[in-house]
Amino acid sequence: MADRSRLFSIEELPSHLILEILTSGERLSAVDLVSLELTSRTFGGSHGVYPTKFRSLVDLAAFQLCATNEVYSGMSWSSQREVFDRCDGNWKRVLRFLQSVEQSSDMVQTSAGNMQITTGRYHTLLISNSSVYSCGSSLCGVLGHGPETTQCVAFTRINFPPPANVMQVSASHNHAAFIMQSGEVFTCGDNSSFCCGHRDTSRPIFRPRLVEAMKGIPCKQVAAGLNFTVFLTRQGHLYTCGTNTHGQLGHGDTQDQPTPKMVEQLKGVGSVVQIAAGPSYVLAVTDNGAVYSFGSGSNFCLGHGEQHNEFQPRAIQTFKRKGIHILRVSAGDEHVVALDSSGYVYTWGKGYCGALGHGDEIDKTLPEHLISLKSQLAVQVCARKRKTFVLVDGGSVYGFGWMGFGSLGFPDRSLSDKVMRPRILDSLRGHHVAQISTGLYHTVVVTHKGRMFGFGDNERAQLGHDTLRGCLEPTEIFIQEMEEETTLLSESR
Repeated sequence: MADRSRLFSIEELPSHLILEILTSGERLSAVDLVSLELTSRTFGGSHGVYPTKFRSLVDLAAFQLCATNEVYSGMSWSSQREVFDRCDGNWKRVLRFLQSVEQSSDMVQTSAGNMQITTGRYHTLLISNSSVYSCGSSLCGVLGHGPETTQCVAFTRINFPPPANVMQVSASHNHAAFIMQSGEVFTCGDNSSFCCGHRDTSRPIFRPRLVEAMKGIPCKQVAAGLNFTVFLTRQGHLYTCGTNTHGQLGHGDTQDQPTPKMVEQLKGVGSVVQIAAGPSYVLAVTDNGAVYSFGSGSNFCLGHGEQHNEFQPRAIQTFKRKGIHILRVSAGDEHVVALDSSGYVYTWGKGYCGALGHGDEIDKTLPEHLISLKSQLAVQVCARKRKTFVLVDGGSVYGFGWMGFGSLGFPDRSLSDKVMRPRILDSLRGHHVAQISTGLYHTVVVTHKGRMFGFGDNERAQLGHDTLRGCLEPTEIFIQEMEEETTLLSESR
């Protein structure tokens, strides 16, 4: 009889069980797979499994993880083939691309835990391991610290009713919205336009409050516009509330909405997977790669070649006609930037200061491919006031547009200069950037090691520094409150 007490090494397991370990349960990242392949002959060998198609068990595991990825499975065969070719036929790199894109508008996994950074007009909010911190100007309670707080000169934790596991945050000029792990939504700030989703408009909401109208409708993303808010549910439906002057709520009229109401016109076009809100317009990306826009048509931000307002969602035909599968969009004040399933970048809208990256200041009425970045595999796009950032595979960042108080991150350019074409941020070369967010005059990045760097205007402490008034090049941001908690935890052990 076999000795049941004998310990087995993983090398003795059949290859199909090893493959099951690599692809089931908590999904491994592409970086994890590379580490396994480099450190173990068991994972690095092919074991005769599809030897002509896959280099190793890890390579096969990466392929299977790609095949079951929601983004990848929603792409057409030609789009899948193109991204595979763009990644040099390396399934681990395809997986890394897909995972990086998914995290770019959500939480990024860093060595210090899960993080998300969001910049508002004069403030910044950070999620770190489900807790939220904010700094900067607390206009109308947007920082969520109560009526007595008008400014936070350092990142300070926001108190939520327990259990407070925050998964996503969005901030605009004067209000902020938070998605909890439960799918519940909390908002705070100026609600005079109903943008916080509460009927009480008599005074600002100084601390995060549960949006009662969304109870029982779990959400996965929220986007804050100037005086309105967009909610994306886990089922892929859109709800909107707030000011509707330009039709930015998508209900076919210009009637303001005091509480969130479903955008019915999007129910039959597929599941929405990502949203972005400009000052008075909305972009919605569906699982089949289409982009719908509605709201203010000024500045050509809707991408239809004209400046008419759209009161209902309308598909951007440029992408449909060319078979371009869009994964993510970012809505700037006067322009838009989009990322497709092959890592290519498109821009449209006002060309002020070179914000579209085409080497001029000409407006683009329709989405146009940013040719100068075609050799790069982009994983995140970020637009705001006349400036744009593109994060590429490998962690480098390209910026272009208006320098504006140094918020573009090029210390060798004057504060009012224009960068007309994408240029790599040399000041961040030593860091693998995982996420970037830019406000009116300031920018913050998070690295894969969980470090934060900010640059641009800090007049209102929106970079979390008490003494600096401006940062011409990326300067590391430390959160004293988190460091103190870490110290106390280590001492208690």
